[in-house]
Amino acid sequence: MSQISFKLHISEGAGAVTCEIIEADKPIAILALAHGAGAGMHHSFMLQLAAALASSRISTIRFNFPYMEQGKKRPDTPKIAQETIYRVILETHHRYPALPIYAGGKSFGGRMTSQLAAFRQLAELKGLVFFGFPLHPPGKPSVQRADHLQQVPIPMLFLQGTRDKLATPELMKQTTEHLDKSKLIFLDGADHSFQMLKSSGRSQQEVFNALASLTAKWVMQNK
Repeated sequence: MSQISFKLHISEGAGAVTCEIIEADKPIAILALAHGAGAGMHHSFMLQLAAALASSRISTIRFNFPYMEQGKKRPDTPKIAQETIYRVILETHHRYPALPIYAGGKSFGGRMTSQLAAFRQLAELKGLVFFGFPLHPPGKPSVQRADHLQQVPIPMLFLQGTRDKLATPELMKQTTEHLDKSKLIFLDGADHSFQMLKSSGRSQQEVFNALASLTAKWVMQNK
């Protein structure tokens, strides 16, 4: 496993963002992994998930959105966020033309990736992986944020916690059962950040290993 860090220019307005690649040994794919709204690419969740994915032979490219790179609290507009993801995917394909490329991420990052895939043709992408899709605001059950998913033409994997307050299990089932190329997998007892109750007897490392293993298995099935 090796690591590569670099800056990637997004646009004149957005500037450049930090990217970091973790290359797995004998990788089966590479995943462009976008962070959530409240924490950047160096958050412990992102680091632990990337390490677990590398152990499951999936390389990752993590990156900051421009607002996070610039130390701002308010997330970028969807246009800027999606352009950032698009540039990262192109750079990934340039660096690893022989590897299957997947994209997705945590919460906000995953949703912005799905919107990009719904409204822009991405021949380089093989599929999307969501680590906690934010279906609705906390305490306000709704499926409006998922309307665009019907337009996504590539396979999608949804990894969700059963205690996720931003995506109730019932609504996630309702949302994904109408998507031909989707797979929904629940981690029992996990919340939106995949934190487990102590009573579960399951360590956080075990959870990250499970997320990585499920992702790798799905990738192999979609090669």
